Amino acid sequence: MTLDPQAKAFLAKLDELGAPRYGEQPTEVARRAMDDGAAGLFGPLEPVPFEDRTVPGPAGPIPVRVYRPENASGAALVYFHGGGWVLGSVVSAHGVCATLARGSRCTVVSVDYRLAPEHPFPAAVDDAWAATTWVLEHGAELGAPGPVAVGGDSAGGNLAAVVALRARDRQLPLAFQLLVYPVTDADLDTASYRENAEGYWLTRAGMEWFWDQYIPEGDRFHPDASPLRAEDVSGTAPALVITAEYDPLRDEGEAYARRLEEAGVPVTVSRYDGLIHAFFRTPAVIARARDALREASTALAAAAGAEPGPV
Repeated sequence: MTLDPQAKAFLAKLDELGAPRYGEQPTEVARRAMDDGAAGLFGPLEPVPFEDRTVPGPAGPIPVRVYRPENASGAALVYFHGGGWVLGSVVSAHGVCATLARGSRCTVVSVDYRLAPEHPFPAAVDDAWAATTWVLEHGAELGAPGPVAVGGDSAGGNLAAVVALRARDRQLPLAFQLLVYPVTDADLDTASYRENAEGYWLTRAGMEWFWDQYIPEGDRFHPDASPLRAEDVSGTAPALVITAEYDPLRDEGEAYARRLEEAGVPVTVSRYDGLIHAFFRTPAVIARARDALREASTALAAAAGAEPGPV
């Protein structure tokens, strides 16, 4: 399919503004820009009650933002934001998490895990795991004593996949994993990397920079960094894997979905043709993002045995 007209217009606007590419700004500047721009990209938002608090972590308290929708089902979603393990926060993920809470009727726990390069691998994984196990053990304190799912977009999808594998290994019950254009492998030479290396917001060079910050030394193919390399993915939670056609990460996300399917894990793969990486958090400029948010919310509600709410 050709590039979605709204995605094309958005990319043209970025070019017109001379928007810097990943790695071209000081990290703190890029982080502020992502947080400051998030509300404008997401657009109008139905309010959902939330509170900022902390949960215990391996290196101290982990900040989380907890969304409690009306008519909550009792299920919880532990959500990990995108940003290449370097950028992003509960602020940049606010629109997505509030919308998923309202649409799925899950209590959503958005995790402000530690970021690279100050905290390289495995800090983000350790925080994601700590937050998930806390919710599994203490969900009732949040009004969510029911099933627990994990989810995330991009680097957050990577963390969700890794946490799902670890939960399987520890025999901890997860109801679902929502993987939105996830990073699943450190191999940057797939067909989608070659086809979409330049010109579609996330570039191959940008992903190289993110990996260099996250794992400057060590084994990038370790399953805790590249879950596609896990020896066995069977027994993990059912999954929805969302990908975008014009995304360097498309093929590795779909390859991970195939691994799950071959291992007998119930999985749905949904490719959004014509769209680009990060579209999930841009419904103000790419209207079809709302379709993906609705699909994700419906799948989460079904995993919890609940009726979905409006998106």
